Amino acid sequence: MAIERTLSIIKPDATRRNLTGRINAKFEDAGLRIVAQKRIHLSKAQAGQFYAVHAERPFYDELCTFMASEPVVVQVLEGEGAIAKNREVMGATNPANADDGTIRKEFALSVGENSVHGSDAPETAATEIAFFFSGLELVG
Repeated sequence: MAIERTLSIIKPDATRRNLTGRINAKFEDAGLRIVAQKRIHLSKAQAGQFYAVHAERPFYDELCTFMASEPVVVQVLEGEGAIAKNREVMGATNPANADDGTIRKEFALSVGENSVHGSDAPETAATEIAFFFSGLELVG
């Protein structure tokens, strides 16, 4: 399997509860390396740009408001099959359907406040990483 990079966001519900270290430990225990990381506070407009793909969906405004409500941690994870591995570690979007031991099963408060975001494909990962990081910030 190829070495990949993927974007990970630790969302406001998790940063508010000081879960960054516990979530990152799960990524690292799964063999993913954090090669870039920063804590930022998105504006609603920035969240809207990032989630523009969902602009026509009914949850879009609520999602943007939530993502701008408190700081987030954006990071780039690297490893073999990093995109699929990250999604496996995150668990199902709905925490009620997530497997035991996954981030969302352990930490999510609801479908909306599900603690983490992760890229879903190589093309998405490249676009999402470039949204938050310059090439100089990616240090492996």
